[in-house]
Amino acid sequence: MLRHQGTKRTYIHNVKLASLLGFTAGFVNAAGFLGFAVLTTNVTGHAALFAERIAFQDWATARVVALWMLLFLAGAFISGLLVSRIGRNQQYSYVIPVGTEIAILVAVALLGHRYNGNLLGKEIFAGSLLFAMGIQNALVSMVSGSVVRTTHLTGTFTDLGIELAQVLQKTREDRPLLRSRIKLRLAIIFFFMCGALGGAYIFRSLGFHSFLAPVAVLLYTLVYDVLRVKLKRYYYQWQNRVRNH
Repeated sequence: MLRHQGTKRTYIHNVKLASLLGFTAGFVNAAGFLGFAVLTTNVTGHAALFAERIAFQDWATARVVALWMLLFLAGAFISGLLVSRIGRNQQYSYVIPVGTEIAILVAVALLGHRYNGNLLGKEIFAGSLLFAMGIQNALVSMVSGSVVRTTHLTGTFTDLGIELAQVLQKTREDRPLLRSRIKLRLAIIFFFMCGALGGAYIFRSLGFHSFLAPVAVLLYTLVYDVLRVKLKRYYYQWQNRVRNH
C-alpha cells in the first residue's frame, strides 16, 4: 500500500493506507492530548495559540509553540527529502520515514511516564510527536499523490462536503468517481475517529505504553509491504524455473 505509486497505485491501495495510518494518527492525537495536553497531529490549533501568546506578550510559550510548528514542518521536509533522494519508484523509499516514526513512538511509550508534569518533558515529547506526524502526513501525501492525508480532518471534511454537493448533480458524468472519493473520505474519517477513541480508552488503562499500539499498526504496514514484495519475487522466480524446465 506504500510501495505502489503513480500509475501502479489503485483505489484499494489508498483505502488500505487511509485505514491503517488514519487509525494511527487518530490514536496519537487522542493519546498525545491526554498525555501532554497538546494536540500532536496538526498545527492549526498551534497557530491560533501562537498568535494568542504573542498578543499577551507571553514570549516563552510563544517560542515553544513556534518550535512545535517548525518540528511538524521539519518532519514533513525530511520525509519529502528522503523519498525524493531515494526515489519514488524505489521499493523501500518509505522504510526510513516509517521507521523514524516508529522509533519516536517507542521512545514516547517507554519514556513518557518520566514526564510527570515537567514542562521541559512536555515540550520535548509533544514536539517529537508533532515531528513524527509531519513525517507521516508528508509520506502519505506523496505516496498517494495528495489524495490521502491522515493526520487531520479539516481538509477531508472540506473535500467531502464539496464532493457530496457535486454527486447530487445528476448531469455530472463523473459520479462513479465522485462516489469512490466520498467512500475514501469516509474511510479516513471513520478510522481516524476509531483511532482517537481507541487512544483515549487504552491510554486510560495503559498510560504511555498505549503508544505501542500505533507502533504495532506501523510495523504491520511495513511487514505487509515488504513481505508482499519478497513473496511476489519468489513466485516469479519459481514460475521462471517451471517454464525453463
